[in-house]
Amino acid sequence: MEDGFKLLEDRIQRAAARLKELQAEARTLRGELAEAKARAEKAEHRLTEAGKTDGEGGEEKRKAEALAREVKTLRREREEIHGRVARLVELLEGLD
Repeated sequence: MEDGFKLLEDRIQRAAARLKELQAEARTLRGELAEAKARAEKAEHRLTEAGKTDGEGGEEKRKAEALAREVKTLRREREEIHGRVARLVELLEGLD
């Protein structure tokens, strides 16, 4: 009987430790998501501003294309982080 309680206690301690790890990772990912969103918004703003200037110039066109690629990359990164946060939240909810 004592062994059963010891095993249960060990499992609970491991679960609590894992929960703390997941919570820390979720906080980190939420911060990364917020940062990615801010970077995407800034890149979109720069892209919009570049489009308002004379778009016929080769340099401006290259800048606009580079910004468009950056926005696409940032959106993809944001979606990846969002998915990771969602999976962590599901794990955390499953521990209740």
